Amino acid sequence: MTQSLRIALLPGDGIGKEVVAVGKALLEAIRARRGLSLELVELDLGADRFLRDGATFPEADQRMVRDECDAVLLGAIGDPRVPSLDYARDILFGLRFGLDLYCNVRPVVCLADSLMPLRDKTASHCNMVVFRENTEGVYVNIGGNFKKGTPDEVAINEDVNTRKGVERVIRAAFQYAVTHGRKRVHMSDKSNAMPYAHGLWQRVFKEVAAEHPQLECKHVYVDALCLQMVRAPESYDVIVTNNLFGDIVTDLGAALQGGLGMAASANVRPDDARWTSVKARCRGLFEPVHGSAPDIAGKDLANPLATVLTVGMMLSHLGVEGVEAQLTQLVRDAVAAGMTTRDLGGDKTTSEVGRWVIDRV
Repeated sequence: MTQSLRIALLPGDGIGKEVVAVGKALLEAIRARRGLSLELVELDLGADRFLRDGATFPEADQRMVRDECDAVLLGAIGDPRVPSLDYARDILFGLRFGLDLYCNVRPVVCLADSLMPLRDKTASHCNMVVFRENTEGVYVNIGGNFKKGTPDEVAINEDVNTRKGVERVIRAAFQYAVTHGRKRVHMSDKSNAMPYAHGLWQRVFKEVAAEHPQLECKHVYVDALCLQMVRAPESYDVIVTNNLFGDIVTDLGAALQGGLGMAASANVRPDDARWTSVKARCRGLFEPVHGSAPDIAGKDLANPLATVLTVGMMLSHLGVEGVEAQLTQLVRDAVAAGMTTRDLGGDKTTSEVGRWVIDRV
């Protein structure tokens, strides 16, 4: 790969600042080691900026990310000093919705037997990928309150599902399965309780599944999916589901891989005129999914390994070959060597773990 890459760094809030510092140093080390043409641009967005001047996601920053950057590495957004979190919605949804990043891709892979919490299971039993629809569902925030604050209050939130939105994420999941040699694709919904919205998911899934007779394609209700993920995670290769269920299922999945400190994610938009009208240089938002964790922020306690894995996902998506496999192996090595933070039973700091990985790059 010879193209020049420009990555926006958005540390955000809480421990996001600490893990993105590791991510930045890691990218600099990879750039030096591989001779990559790689520019890193740090964005001043988050609670500190909002409290300082009221800005959430200014138009100038939006244009810069959309037109001048190839990807965004996000730390975390959320700060107890701003209880409403409206600024966080502006940033996160501004990126996901504004760039039409309709696929949230979450690998649920356990990298060491010591991290597997289930009795009689090993790391080899947990190797799946969840495709979560990322721009529809209940997160579009359509709804309202009637008689708010009274005993007769009515509260409504709408679950929005379009044929286009459902089909494109289902097709992305199938394409991933084909490309990566996966054998099974499961679609999860609650169509027995939501026959209109999730009936659409059922119909589209059956149509797309019919185009892939080589794959084992099954529907599973989300409650049964959660049960089976705990009983027999080896049942699943690729899972595709809606926005709300994907949010819940992937956090359950994180518990199978050692916790949120081991969970990486990508928010991407396959550039295909059939599915998106967005024209943007920026191809994805990549983030460890542990949140801002204000209770440990600034204490050098956060696990940076999810960020290491996220950097690998990001560079693969941008066409840099070999780095993701190398970083994944280094995370395995770190766990095996006990070079871990306290959430994994170790006693190392964020910076110590980050430096250990970077030194081996």
